[in-house]
Amino acid sequence: MTAADFRTLEQGQAPAAQPAAAQRTPLGLLRALFSRPASAAGTVIFLLFLTLALLGPLLAPYGANEQIAADARQPPSAAHPFGTDTLGRDVFSRVLLGARDILSLAGFGTLLAVLSGTSLGLLSGYLGGWFDELLMRFFDSLLAMPALLLALMLLGAAGPSRGSILIVIVIVYTPIVARVVRSVVLSVKSRGFVEAARMQGESLGAILFLEILPSVLPALAVEAALRFSYAIFLVASLGFLGVGVQPPNPDWGLMVKEARSSVAQVPWAMYFPAGAIAVLVVGVNLMADGIRRAWTEG
Repeated sequence: MTAADFRTLEQGQAPAAQPAAAQRTPLGLLRALFSRPASAAGTVIFLLFLTLALLGPLLAPYGANEQIAADARQPPSAAHPFGTDTLGRDVFSRVLLGARDILSLAGFGTLLAVLSGTSLGLLSGYLGGWFDELLMRFFDSLLAMPALLLALMLLGAAGPSRGSILIVIVIVYTPIVARVVRSVVLSVKSRGFVEAARMQGESLGAILFLEILPSVLPALAVEAALRFSYAIFLVASLGFLGVGVQPPNPDWGLMVKEARSSVAQVPWAMYFPAGAIAVLVVGVNLMADGIRRAWTEG
């Protein structure tokens, strides 16, 4: 009997059936997300922003830093749907073009954090001993500081740049992902299918990624979606504080910072990028809750 047979027997299923198998495919997961109004709304919001990020340069009527002095401080109109800022830049175009920056930084940073956190969590939970103790205590020291404070300290040492922001996201969120993965590994590594794989002489990598990882995926999928939403907010917060993406890039957080001093004259220059941040974060969180329900409830 193979390790896969042991896993099937422990799940109480026939070998041909897998728990919530239909929902573990991209199409099945998408159907599950659209089966509930809240998760459907969140998924639509995320897909809309993703589409805008991809097509932004084609849809934006003006350049990100194109200044039209005659149209400065104009309220929303047909020519400028989101109005213009104090420099005569079209806010609608800047919000569109800024979507690519924030989604690419947050998305790629989250992907790297999930990959590193998953690998370290699998290894730590399975090996245990001194390696697990040292790694978890190191992660505890990182988690003892608020994410934004830790990010500011790291950027203060590395300097503001896109590469630094990616490194910050990885360092801030890897410990959280690793602890989630480790907690699942601790409950799985003593089960029969893992013991069978070990007795069959499978390599450490095969045991971790072929035998244990499938049991981690439900919790990991939800955690990845949540980290992505927090990464979006972190990137925007760093831009607002002036240590993230630097001018003249159309970063949403930076746009809010630049418009804050003139909010009484051109409130739309601040409210539209701030609203984009809020809507995107809420949408991703609703989608994450839908992913959790799809994986856990089947």
